[in-house]
Amino acid sequence: MNKFVDYFKIGPVFTYFLRVFRKPDPKSPTSVNLRMMHGINRISILMFLFAIIFYTVRHCTR
Repeated sequence: MNKFVDYFKIGPVFTYFLRVFRKPDPKSPTSVNLRMMHGINRISILMFLFAIIFYTVRHCTR
């Protein structure tokens, strides 16, 4: 049963979303590939949130 509950934990997902928008820790290793990945993830998260807001407003005004 514990494995089933662990499968649906979404806490690490939200901590990643918050971590992507913070400045990187100076102690952590950094590379161009990692910075590009986080940049693309920022763009995709913002586009997803914009689409959710857009469709919610569109649905509510009809």
